[in-house]
Amino acid sequence: MTYFVYLARCADNSIYTGYCKDIVARERKHNQGDGAKYTRQRRPITVVYSEKYRTLSAALKRELALKKLTKLKKEDLIRSVKHSQ
Repeated sequence: MTYFVYLARCADNSIYTGYCKDIVARERKHNQGDGAKYTRQRRPITVVYSEKYRTLSAALKRELALKKLTKLKKEDLIRSVKHSQ
């Protein structure tokens, strides 16, 4: 099984951090208003960063670590991926 930890940019420019099994389906679910309560009022959202993990435990640990980052650090992480592509 593969799990994803992701950062999603909301319409108000805030960043939501979450985890899921299917990143495409999760983004769609958020945008349909069936995602997290936080994102329902901030649609549309776009997944702007993700990481893959083999275990749920590893994904949840990373999600918690990302949630603790400041917005500036999350922006740096998003930028680092865009520059490496």
